[in-house]
Amino acid sequence: MAADDWMMKDLFDACTLGPIKTANRIVRSATTECLADERGNPTDELVKTHARLADGGVGLIITGQAAIRQDGRLPVHRCLMVDSDESIGHYERLVEEVHRRNTAIILQVGHAGRQTRRAVTGKDTIAPSRLRDKYWNEQKPRELEDGEIEELIIDFIRAIERARKAGFDGVQLHAAHGWLLSEFLSPYMNRRQDRWGGTTENRFRIIKRVVEGARERVGNYPVLAKINGTERSRKGMSLKEAVEISRMLEAAGCAGVEVSCGVGDDGLMSTRVRKYPVDAALAFSYRFRRVPAFAAKMFAPIASLVKPLPRPLENYNAEAAREIKARVKVPVIVVGGIRKVADARRMIADDELDYVAMCRPFIAEPEIVRKWMQGEESGSRCTSCGYCLVSLEERPVQCYNGKL
Repeated sequence: MAADDWMMKDLFDACTLGPIKTANRIVRSATTECLADERGNPTDELVKTHARLADGGVGLIITGQAAIRQDGRLPVHRCLMVDSDESIGHYERLVEEVHRRNTAIILQVGHAGRQTRRAVTGKDTIAPSRLRDKYWNEQKPRELEDGEIEELIIDFIRAIERARKAGFDGVQLHAAHGWLLSEFLSPYMNRRQDRWGGTTENRFRIIKRVVEGARERVGNYPVLAKINGTERSRKGMSLKEAVEISRMLEAAGCAGVEVSCGVGDDGLMSTRVRKYPVDAALAFSYRFRRVPAFAAKMFAPIASLVKPLPRPLENYNAEAAREIKARVKVPVIVVGGIRKVADARRMIADDELDYVAMCRPFIAEPEIVRKWMQGEESGSRCTSCGYCLVSLEERPVQCYNGKL
């Protein structure tokens, strides 16, 4: 790329992500809104939420994670599902409202893996290996058998086909944050010694099969992936391996990579907070709401000493995204603590990243992109309190600004 070309690259450029046209380089990263109905279909309120985002000027919307089958339900109030053809018509309404506003929209698809519980799914909790999640699991998950992994691949491909029929501009495989595909990728969570574990190539195999299988069924329909650039555990994903996996994604036909970090066992790494959200945990968490108040008040200072909260709070995946961008040709999206328009501009112009993505700022201000386009330099109103995340077990997402 010539120097004059990248110097002209701007956050508010209209651009393309493969065949997907976007009005600018700002993405609403996948956000679990908990606004599905009991079956997991989008409700009128969820349609209105996405319409507000489109009206607010965002270039591309990625939906909250839609589970590909019942045992992959997220452990939240009401998650999206894409496990049946019956859902296609419901998603069509959502897509039509967003497209009417000339905004692109992608469906994120995934499976909760070990980060859920039988009380939510009514099914066995499954994972690549029998490694218990420290928060969610009542007991160790059941290790998937070879044939079951083959069935999961088929279920992912069917979900991608449903997204295409519903009119989504593409799909994103959620392979970050400790969900099932992330569990396969991570050497910490995947202890297998068969063709699905051990080497990087083997741990990547399930995703490769999904992407290549989708190509056979839906042609050049865009399939993106969200991965971790790093994990907190020293046995987890390293940046060196994340670069290698990104190259494998590109070779398999992936249309773009979103770079995040962290898994559930890492603590609040992927969604960083200024202090432990104790009040929200007492109100909404199935683990903590029965804890006596006096004991809970002691939790935060002790936890901060035993497991300090990850830092920095802002722009914490930029370095990993830069490293990956230097080694692949497909578009790279960076997410994680982006709060200021100046930082977002720099990531596009100086770091040569293709898109910046935000989640919590859009919860606080659905119109934040419009505000920035109009010249306002103020940062997001999001204070990184984390209450919006913790509350999802019990209610739809909203901004609390640190107060219940």
